[in-house]
Amino acid sequence: MKIYRGAILTLDSRNTIANTLVEDKGRIVYVGDLLPRHFRFNKKAEEIHLGDRVLIPSFVDSHIHFASYATFHAGLNVMEARSNAEILDMLRRFLPTTDDKLVIAFGASPYSVEEGKLVSRAELDAVCPDRPLFLVKYDGHACVVNSRLFDLVRKKVEPLRGCHPATGEMNQEAFFAVSDYVTGSISLPKLVQNMQRAADDLAMRGIGMIHSVSGVGFTGDLDVDLERIFAKGLRTGQQMRVYMQTLDAKKAIRRRLPRVGGCFEAALDGCFGSKDAALRAPYQNSDDRGVLYYSDEKVTAFCKAANRAGLQIEMHAIGDAAFDQATRAIAAALEDYPRVNHRHAIIHACLPTAEGIALCKRYHILLPVQTAFINWPQEPDAYLREILGERAKHLNPLRTFVKNGITLSAGSDGPCTDPDPMLWVHNAVNHSEPEQALTVFEALRMCTYNGYYTSFDERERGSLETGKIADMVILSHNPYTAPKASLKDIKVEQTILSGKPYEPQKESIAAHVVKGLVKGKC
Repeated sequence: MKIYRGAILTLDSRNTIANTLVEDKGRIVYVGDLLPRHFRFNKKAEEIHLGDRVLIPSFVDSHIHFASYATFHAGLNVMEARSNAEILDMLRRFLPTTDDKLVIAFGASPYSVEEGKLVSRAELDAVCPDRPLFLVKYDGHACVVNSRLFDLVRKKVEPLRGCHPATGEMNQEAFFAVSDYVTGSISLPKLVQNMQRAADDLAMRGIGMIHSVSGVGFTGDLDVDLERIFAKGLRTGQQMRVYMQTLDAKKAIRRRLPRVGGCFEAALDGCFGSKDAALRAPYQNSDDRGVLYYSDEKVTAFCKAANRAGLQIEMHAIGDAAFDQATRAIAAALEDYPRVNHRHAIIHACLPTAEGIALCKRYHILLPVQTAFINWPQEPDAYLREILGERAKHLNPLRTFVKNGITLSAGSDGPCTDPDPMLWVHNAVNHSEPEQALTVFEALRMCTYNGYYTSFDERERGSLETGKIADMVILSHNPYTAPKASLKDIKVEQTILSGKPYEPQKESIAAHVVKGLVKGKC
């Protein structure tokens, strides 16, 4: 039994702040201000005085490509580079440190480097001529390959949209084909090891639950099954919910998954970084409206089939045309087969429309958003204004969503952004359009309770209330009293899952997998 004394931010619906919480056998058995007598005289109870620190529920990453994040987390991250010359130098120094037959780097952006363009195939060849090299763009929707890798995938990618052999840049369908090849080249033991390290990394950031969108090109969708087995094999109390990225509801049904969707095959459009997010009106100084990957008929048919099967649906939509397509399809599915507690969701929802927001309100459609996209160095506001004009002011309208009673959760879209829940809170409170900012309470609840709600886990987790599982985080400072401009500087000092301080994964890869197989799939 442990008794926590200090500021307890329960993040319940009333925003209760208590000064005492008692945990016993992994459950919260008391929250309040006056410790009951039978707890006071328990000699086995350990008292923990928080001092200036605070206790809150654990965070949820409500949208992360976990297998991809694990893979890229083990590779070279170039997000902080501010020139292509720096990226190439980072690669030169990284290559001798890895014996991987295929080199992976992530985070290149033409908008955050002084050259204003991506590194080229020829430049990669000069640094890495003898091993295939896969340099993924920050948005996870494009890449640059060196000649060694291009030669391996040439026959697959040359007929596809988005293939640019001269520069080595691959986007749209060509990118997905290269990504499929790369993921298929990673050995399973290596992938599981990377996943263990990634789970530890997320836990150290206070993330107690991971909503992973899976299905990125492994033969037979092996990564979906592997993630489910991996999730069950976690011995630390960390939770994972797997969403299968497909528009074929039967695939999820065969695996007895209760949820379907995400990005990749379930993405309705591209992204702003590649100017293929689908728009109702053209990009600035262009006739291009981006790309809608599917017809309305196909998306609606998928939603109807998944909804009738009792599945929870999630779909990627960034541009306003894609957002409208998603909301119309989900609305049509619910008109076809009404369900009260469906919790269907639209991921990102960066540029929503008034019509789409009205449908979200009417049909209770959830929005797992990425506040990390606000003031994002890899996709700066100046670039967004350049391609969108006045529409850039209407990106990520958090306050508008909340005013319409729409439930927001928060995710990293990792590996596109580095999972950092206090940055999510900071950006929501310090929105670049002040009228769209959230309160600190709203931002914290978005990153905790609402994430658990999104996957039907709110009865057991997400707020510090009696009877719930003690999934908690100790923060270095109180977000309610800290200056708003410094919220991102608040640190996660400890993550506590099922009442126990989180400890890094120590099991062997084989033991982890066997445990997951014995316990069944998530």
